This record gives sequence, C-alpha cells and structure tokens, in this order.
Amino acid sequence: MKNLNKIFAGLFACALTLGAPSCGDDFLEEDAGHLLSDALLKTPEGVEKMVGSLYADIRWWGGFEWAYSTTLYGCDEFTVAASNCAFPWNDYSAEFGPLNYSGGGDSKNCPGVDAIWDQMYFGISTANLIIASEAMMPASIHDRALGEAYFLRGYNYLRLFGQYGGVVLQTQPVEVEGASVPRNYKRASEEEVLNQIIDDFKHAYELIPADNNWIYYAWTKYTAAHFYAKALLYRQSERCAGWNSKYEKKADLDLAIKLCDEVITARPLEKDYNNLYAHWTGTDCAIEKSQEILMAIPHNENTKTAGRFGNRTYNYFNPQFSNFAGAYVQRGQYIGGMDFQRCRPTEYAYNVFDNVNDSRMWKTYKTVYGYNAYVPDEDMWNLDKDDETKHLSCPAGAEPEMGDPGIMFILNKKGTSVAQYGTIGRAGESHTFVYPEGVGPEEWGGKWVPNVIPLYDGDKYEMDQHGASGDPNTCNCFCGINKTEDGTRTAEKGDAHRDITLARVGETYLIKAECQVRNGDDAGALATINWLRARAEYKAGEDREAYEDGTQAFNGDRTNSTAAKTTAKGNKDKNGKKITNMQAYEYSYIKKNTYCISTGLTKPEGGWGKSNLQISSWSNLPEEDKAILAKLGVDAGSLEGKIHFIMNERTRELLGEWNRWEELSRTKTLVKRAKAFNQRAAANIKDYHNLRPIPQTFIDGLLDDNGQNLTPEAKAAMQNPGY
Repeated sequence: MKNLNKIFAGLFACALTLGAPSCGDDFLEEDAGHLLSDALLKTPEGVEKMVGSLYADIRWWGGFEWAYSTTLYGCDEFTVAASNCAFPWNDYSAEFGPLNYSGGGDSKNCPGVDAIWDQMYFGISTANLIIASEAMMPASIHDRALGEAYFLRGYNYLRLFGQYGGVVLQTQPVEVEGASVPRNYKRASEEEVLNQIIDDFKHAYELIPADNNWIYYAWTKYTAAHFYAKALLYRQSERCAGWNSKYEKKADLDLAIKLCDEVITARPLEKDYNNLYAHWTGTDCAIEKSQEILMAIPHNENTKTAGRFGNRTYNYFNPQFSNFAGAYVQRGQYIGGMDFQRCRPTEYAYNVFDNVNDSRMWKTYKTVYGYNAYVPDEDMWNLDKDDETKHLSCPAGAEPEMGDPGIMFILNKKGTSVAQYGTIGRAGESHTFVYPEGVGPEEWGGKWVPNVIPLYDGDKYEMDQHGASGDPNTCNCFCGINKTEDGTRTAEKGDAHRDITLARVGETYLIKAECQVRNGDDAGALATINWLRARAEYKAGEDREAYEDGTQAFNGDRTNSTAAKTTAKGNKDKNGKKITNMQAYEYSYIKKNTYCISTGLTKPEGGWGKSNLQISSWSNLPEEDKAILAKLGVDAGSLEGKIHFIMNERTRELLGEWNRWEELSRTKTLVKRAKAFNQRAAANIKDYHNLRPIPQTFIDGLLDDNGQNLTPEAKAAMQNPGY
C-alpha cells in the first residue's frame, strides 16, 4: 500500500511545490506549507510553483547511493572498490532481487530496488496534474509550462522504461475518494510505454521555447529534441527487437537524425573538454551556463534550496586515499572529492583511451594528489614484521616536501614499465620509486613518491594490486575521475554545490552516429564521430601536462569560508605547526598530470604539436578499439561491431555521466561487456539482468479488478522474467 500511495496519489506535491523562478534562489526553495488547489494553476506565479517541483524531482538522481548504483554499476566501466555499500547492483548477486537488501557495507545503505520506481512516479504525478490543468493556465506561460510537464513525464517514463521495460502507464491524475487509493494497476507493454514516451517528448519539443533566458538551467526545445531522438533510437534498438518491426526503421532513424542536427546546429560543443567539468570555479560559474549542457540538476550554496536531496556525487569517484596513502594525503573540503571510493574504474575504462592523443583521458582522470601533511623522515622507514628490522623506502636525498606528489598514478600502456625508476607501491609497501629528472615537471625530479601506482608493469596489470586489503576485488587504490570535484564544500562531508549534468550535446553526436550506423550510412556516422573526436584532440601549443578540476573552486570565484581554519585532521607542517585549510589546498591541488611518464614522451623544444584522433575508415579503427572488439569476439565490420565501437566512444566522451547501464541494456551489449570487463559482475550476470526486478512491495500491494489480492500466478506475471 505504501508504494501505491507514493506512485499515484499525487499528494506528495503538496510538500514539494517550490517557489517562483523570478525570485532567483526562491525557485528552488521548498514551501511545505502550500496546499494544492485549482487556484494555484490560474496564475503565472502558481504555475511556476508547480513547474518548479518538476525541476526539484530530478534532484533525486544525485542525492544518494542510487546515483551510481542504478546507472554505473554492473557494467564495463566501473566496479566495486573496498566499499561494499551497493555491491548487489554491481555483482548481480543473490542479494539483488525484488526485495530491498537491508545491508551494504558498514553503513548498510544499499539503495532499494524500489527507489527509482517510487521517485519517477512522484514526478509523473505532478506532471499529470499540470497537463490536466492546462485549460486553467494563463496564456503568458501556458506553452512553456505545459511543455515542461510533458518533458518531465517523458523523461521519468524513459528512465522507468530503461530500467524495467513495461511499467504501469498513468497519464491522468488519479481520483482518490477519501482514503481509497486505486490498487488494480496493470503493467503496460514495452511498446505502449515507449510510444507514450515518444509522444510526450514530441509535445515537449513543440511547446518549449528554444531559449532558456528565464533561468539558465531550464529545459529548452533542444533538450526535448535530444531525448525525442534518443527515444526514437531506443525503438530501433535491440531491447525492442521483439516488436519494433511494425515501425518503419528508416522513418524513426531519419527523424532522430534530423532532431540531432537541430540540436548540434543550435547548441555548439565547448571548444575545450575542460570547460565541461574541470574548469569549475564556483557555484553558477560560466561553465554551468554552457550551451552544450542540455539538462542539469541545479544546485547552489543556499541551504534553503537544498530540498530533500543535496548533491552527494563528489563522494563516489575518488580512491580511498586517506586509507592507503599513509599519512601523506589527508582528506578535507580543500580536496574536491571525498574518498568514499564507490566507483573504481575497470581496466577497460583506462585502456579504451589513446593515452598520447586523447585529451579527454587527461582532462578526466585525476592522476596526482599533493603531499599535504608532513611525515617525518623516520616515518619513511617501514617495519618488516617478518624479521623486525627496518628497511629504507625513501632513498637518501630524495625526501619529498609538502606540495610534492603524495600519490601518483601512471596511466601507461600494457608492455611498458617504470621499473628503471625504482620499485613501485603505496605507502604501506616498501618501494624506492624516485621521479626521474627531465621527464615531466622538473620540480618533481629526484623526489621519492610515497604512493606510485602504474596501470602496468610490463604485461602485468598493477592498478588493482595495491589496495590496503590486498584483494584485487576490493581494491581501494585506483585512479579516479574528476567530473564531480567541488572545492566549495564548507564541511568535509557537506553537500556539494555544483550542478550535475544529465545530458549534453556531446552525447547528441553519439546518438546521431548510432542512428546513421543503423541506417546504413557508415561514412556519415564516422564523419559525425570524427567531428566529436576533433574536440578531444590536443591543440597545437596546448600544455599536455596541465591539469585542473573543481577543487580550484576552494579559492575560485569566492574563497571558501573555511579557508583560514585549521584542518579537521590536524595536518602539520615540517615544524609541527597545524596548517590551515587554505595551506592544505595549496599543497594538495597540483596542476600537473603524469602525461610524460605515462606515455614515455618528453615535451618537444618547440612545444607540443596538435594531436590526431581522426579515424580514416571502419576497417582501420584505433588500436585500443581493435583490442576491445577482439576480446569481445565481435567483427569490427558488422553492425554489432560498430555498435560496440560507439559504446567505446561513449566511454571516452561520457565516462561516469549517469547513463551507462541503460545504454548497454538498450543495445543488449550489457551482458557481453560486463562479462568481459567487470570481474565481479561476470560471475553472476545473466540475460535477464537486462531488466531490473519490479519491486515486490508494489506487486504485493495490488488488487485484482474484484478487489481481491493477486494470486501467486498473477504476481509472477507482473514480475520481469528471472526474478
């Protein structure tokens, strides 16, 4: 009964209705005392309040562990680290089924399988109220408000469809008499649900204006066009192969391509990939207003606007550096991400990149953490418990200073080695690695690095060999990505303040390319992909060793209010004096990467030239892709091979951007890629895992049309196969 009330009654909107956007931050401010009424929808201000709740609904995606568990786990790009918080979503283990799992690591906060189901219907309920009340709306706001309601309903149903397949289709507000909530709901077919999604996005595309000048993150005609195209592509994808033959393939794909072209023409790509995530200097800074961003979850520093869900995504992509790094790197708000180490990149997620020519790799991965808490020389000696003698880790004269690299990840290729610079390891392992003179930043030359982990030592994969547990399956030591780093946090575990991008034009190019491939236009698809890859090429003169991320917002547009306070962990300098957060930031945030030592290249005397990522033909794909396709056992020249190549390009362009599971499920590449690249998922994943289980709490609350509890057979018919 609980779930039925959540899903359809629509009364939740009383507590979620938000303030008007014309008042700036008030647009995001909750007004729990408001009561819904017809009068609310008769004024522009009232309609804005209702529409505001649609934008509040999407905040859910970034507010808890479901952000990554439902979208990134169990795929090819990320796996579990030492935190077992949401392991069933990655491992497809016995704990993953129609009932919520109550465990999940020490914190026992594994997201329930009913989380998406419940939340998506919350938003659908509000959208239904707005759509049903269109006749009341003032003309001045009618089209945009109605279009936004259609968009959110289509978006939420798309997420439901992507996860569950056929779901309950409710497009009208539910009439509730007294305390009686309807309980005889039926699942619609996949075809019915997807057709409704396409119809909703079509309405949104026709109604929402092309500009978003009323507030920068508002959905526009081009937001709707992007998802309209995505839904049409979905209908012609493998997940729908059982019924999509009745829809003309070329018509769907041609329309999707036309929609993508509209988006691409109107909303240009950022010239520099850094402008999408890395060059974040503070709340509402310029990059959050990028024309490339089509849909984002809005956040800011106003605590009144946090609502039920803040931005918790900064917790998920960093390694557990405060654990494996010894005392050399301490965590705090002066480092842009927390070290909750939920999402550990797989070997595939590193190897898919051309580490010489693809700037996206070096603008995505955070390869260096600064030494920010002084460790005395005597602590650089380790105790060998076997013979109780001390042996030297740091060679004499190579002692690092604070602000030197405390953690360094070397993203080299298989077959290469850094053994000539000493042995490797983390602070808890004896190693003698000294950064070489004349390779990369000269200030690092001759310094011992307390933690240094390459991808490979010859042919041996090393990145998962140095976790504190010693078990590669629970490794807390890895090179993470930087797309959620936020230096504006005022507490170590406080909410982040940056927006979360859910859709951007970089993906529009890939939607278009996949439509072209499925349409038989291989040359056109390659041209589209090459256009996107051109943005990823290094420009002539660009510094390939330069690095930045959102940590810089600590001293960015507005200096962090905690800057003058001493660090919570009591970081000390060489003289034993506690340092401030600002000093810790200056030591921690190193604006250089490990490009040179990773690639074996040195900066040319005349400066770096332009790199080249252009692909000449489908028969001459990059070496990285050839190796991946070979491991998957697919022919590069087949349609399957081309789809897999596009999935590779999606990784390079969109790594960690909250939609991987649904894309692999859509193309039925999930099982093959998880088996090949995610060791923990490989043991258990089956074909039926292309859909999630329908929450048992929902099924158990249903009645048949005669008001009787469902029979076991009827309940089984409501559930997805395999669960």
